[in-house]
Amino acid sequence: MPGTLYVVATPIGNLEDCSPRAVRILSEVALIACEDTRHTRKLLDHFGINTHLVSYHDHNERDRAAELALRLTSGESLALVSDAGTPLISDPGYRLVDAALDAGAAVVPIPGPNAAITALSASGLPTDAFYFGGFLAPKEGQRRRQLEQAAPLAATLIFYEAPHRILETLEEIEAICPHRPVVLARELTKLHEEFLRGSAAALRTTLAARPAIKGEFTILLGKPVEPEAPSDTRPIPEAVGDLEKQGLSRMDAIKRVARERGLPKRDVYNQVEGR
Repeated sequence: MPGTLYVVATPIGNLEDCSPRAVRILSEVALIACEDTRHTRKLLDHFGINTHLVSYHDHNERDRAAELALRLTSGESLALVSDAGTPLISDPGYRLVDAALDAGAAVVPIPGPNAAITALSASGLPTDAFYFGGFLAPKEGQRRRQLEQAAPLAATLIFYEAPHRILETLEEIEAICPHRPVVLARELTKLHEEFLRGSAAALRTTLAARPAIKGEFTILLGKPVEPEAPSDTRPIPEAVGDLEKQGLSRMDAIKRVARERGLPKRDVYNQVEGR
């Protein structure tokens, strides 16, 4: 009879968030598949768990999934963990779960921490409908397409982003989703846990002023808020031209008009250039 594959959530920071059930399962299985054996060994040592570890990550997932499925077929029970949080949520594991099911093994989730849900619960943004987009692409063009595809959704949008790209991403959010309130969450459940709330432009200014930006970010974009009708009713090209006469560069004038009227910079630019 095939064994059981346990998909075990582990802490995203605070080790007290590891459930008693997770500790028990990790102690009882024959093997634990994990992204980084050194990282997971620290967690196991904290709880006095001596279960054998095997690496399972993006670069060996295909071959390792087949290997672990054979062990499940032989009757062994295994656990799958990621470096932090719930496996498969922007982490490897899909192929192993799929192979386990094909082998006739039971797949049992052991729920626990997840950065996206943790951030959403304390964000202050609507939770009745949300979209999780995972990690934003490192290349600007792909990242913009991700944001543009999600922008029309009537839901809170959730993404992960690296600290060295957060300023660029906030600038793109300002251009693509100007009417969505933004919440940034970092270092969740850790000593320096932080939530930042405001517009994309304001949060970019806050972070840019820091000597260093650290910690992976969870970005949450609230549902669109309709802007008030602009008091300035001049044609957009005229408004931009008047600001240029005051000494602003064309791009700075376009940015100001876009901000004051709650419009994407691209739309203002196209009107000014006659496109």
